[in-house]
Amino acid sequence: MKKLITIAFLFSLLYLFSGCDEKPRSTMADYFTYGDSIEGGGVKLVPIATPVGNFKVWTKRFGNNPRIKILLLHGGPAMTHEYMECFETFFQREGFEFYEYDQLGSYYSDQPTDSSLWTTARFVEEVEQVRKAIGGNSSNFYIIGNSWGGILAMEYALKYQQHLKGLVVANMMASAPEYGRYADEVLAKQMKLEVLAEVRAIEAKKDFANPRYMELLMPNFYHEHLCRLPEYPDALNRSFKHANGTIYTMMQGPSEFGISGRLANWDITARLKDIAIPTLMVGAKYDTMDPKAMERQSKEVQKGRYLYCPNGSHLAMWDDQKVFMNGVTGFIKDVDEGKF
Repeated sequence: MKKLITIAFLFSLLYLFSGCDEKPRSTMADYFTYGDSIEGGGVKLVPIATPVGNFKVWTKRFGNNPRIKILLLHGGPAMTHEYMECFETFFQREGFEFYEYDQLGSYYSDQPTDSSLWTTARFVEEVEQVRKAIGGNSSNFYIIGNSWGGILAMEYALKYQQHLKGLVVANMMASAPEYGRYADEVLAKQMKLEVLAEVRAIEAKKDFANPRYMELLMPNFYHEHLCRLPEYPDALNRSFKHANGTIYTMMQGPSEFGISGRLANWDITARLKDIAIPTLMVGAKYDTMDPKAMERQSKEVQKGRYLYCPNGSHLAMWDDQKVFMNGVTGFIKDVDEGKF
């Protein structure tokens, strides 16, 4: 009898670990096997063709899952993938295949100086070339864009959604003017009057290089609305350290109270209805983006869902991490399993 019980137990273990269900599970060895002739930890420099020449952008692959390929689009413009490293443990636990990526001009990619490159339309074409390089298509390709990456994600979807299975827009409104009004009329008024007066005086003089500007913004704005953790994560500090200020200022503008650069008049609110793929909009209570606007956007796309992070700010992936990551991974799994 004991022998029969032992045999039955062994068969049950074989069943559990062989993946005898409708969706066979890959082994750990499969998950980290990319078929590269020389293994480099998943890092590849992807060739990118632009109107002014050919360049390379940095990507890093995690995992092997032909059903789920996720591309992470960082903010800035011209920050780095580094502050999005928090996705690594969460997505690997789920068995997702995903890619960290430094956009052209960012620290780990080529950094050409031709200013004609820094347009949303050109960045969209760059993302499309990266998609082709990683084998993404309508059966498996997801984009997660945060902040400026959310602008890029929405613009990409409006042109190339036939190649997407799902879209996540984290902490980015669909209108730069509306974002500017929210920053100026709501967030600025939450600051102490004397602090705001000094910030306004520095901005009026366009003295943005003045160290006092950041001395004021860091405790009174960034720690309130960018990331509320008492100590910034190493990954975020590295991303700040490696940011390309020239591109950031050219596109975003020097002020943190709204957008004043090339993106100043960007507004796709009226076009959200054209996004037909499953879309998750993420908002947060303390965000630089109006969470009510993020909720409204989830209803304006054709197949939307809203995720609210009650303790989060602009980087809710860090300061409201469990809510953020559970919501994002749940959305991806629902879309993958046809439950959305």
